[in-house]
Order: sequence, then C-alpha cells, then structure tokens
Amino acid sequence: SVIVGTWSSGSMNVQTGSNFANPAQTSFTYPNTSGISYSLCGDPWYEIARYRFTSNGSQPNCITAVMNWVHGTYAQADNGSIILTPNGDGYQQIQDPCAAVSNFIENYNDTELLANGYYTFTDPTLGLALQLYAFDGSPLAPMYQVSSTPNMLPTQQLRNVTVATQVIQRRGNGVQSSRRTLANWTLAPTAAVVVFVLAFGSSLL
Repeated sequence: SVIVGTWSSGSMNVQTGSNFANPAQTSFTYPNTSGISYSLCGDPWYEIARYRFTSNGSQPNCITAVMNWVHGTYAQADNGSIILTPNGDGYQQIQDPCAAVSNFIENYNDTELLANGYYTFTDPTLGLALQLYAFDGSPLAPMYQVSSTPNMLPTQQLRNVTVATQVIQRRGNGVQSSRRTLANWTLAPTAAVVVFVLAFGSSLL
C-alpha cells in the first residue's frame, strides 16, 4: 500500500494517464520536459510513462528521443524485487535524426524487473518520494507522489496490436521454409496458441 498512487520524477511534467498516451490512436502528447512516471494500484495493476533522451558522444547532434507507454500487472518477489508483466498493448515512439528511419512507432511489451525492493522518504520541498531500482540494481530517478490515487488509463486491453508472425511450412522434399507476415489482431488474456505460428513483439530497452 506504500507504493500505491502516481509518482513522477524531476519537474513532474511526465505523468501516467490520458494526458500522456492515447493507445487507441497509438500516439503521445509530448510533455515540456523528460522524465518517468509510475502508477501502481493495489489490485495489482501498473502503468509506466517515460520520455527520455540519449546522447551520442561521437555525434552530438544525434540525440535519440524515446516516448514509452506500457501497463499490466505486477508482483513482489520474496526478496522484495518487483516483477512487471505487460498486458501486451504497450508501444513506444523513437526519434533519431541520424538513423535511416528517423521517426517510428513500435510495440513495447518487455517484462521488467525492479530489483532490490524500494524505499520511500520525505523530501523537504517536494514531499513523499519513491526510490526504485533497475534490474541491475542501478537507481532510477527519484519520483515524487503526484496523487495517492493512481492516475491511470483503464486496466484493460486498449489497442489492437500488429505483430510479425513467422509461419513455418514443410515442403514436399522435407525442407522447411519460413515467411514473415503481418497480422492485425487483438491480444486477450486467453489467446489461443497456434501450432507452428510464433508471435514476436519487438522492443527497445
């Protein structure tokens, strides 16, 4: 219950909810500054909003911007670590002026580990704060409580997902061949597993 609510880093311009992501349109509303925001319910659903920049030391003008949204359910392990399991409809937008494709949107559905538990503390200016740690133990930016009630989009499937599938076919001579196709479908918790069809979701850490 300590971590239930909405938390945001820095100037707190990045916050989860409808003012950041519009999954139905696979779009984002750009905040004034970068940052991260986590919302956690007690049921237990989570939502993450991230707006980050990555510099390039050899090419200073090649700054990559990533807008990232994902939601799903979380569980706490015996050692205190938190495991975030996505719902399957997350996505991100990547802008890189020096890349072959300078602006594109892709699916994002990585299971994430927040290692070493968490702790809360009181900042004398910004109030209650939350410290989380990445999978390798490195600290994330401290986040401050925006609301004790989670500000989240509905905890359900929010968009159709286009996934790449690899269909394996056996020729008459016994040789296997494969081809990649694109299929539009809506993920569901009870999605059937089709033999010889492997679904792959692309992601960027």
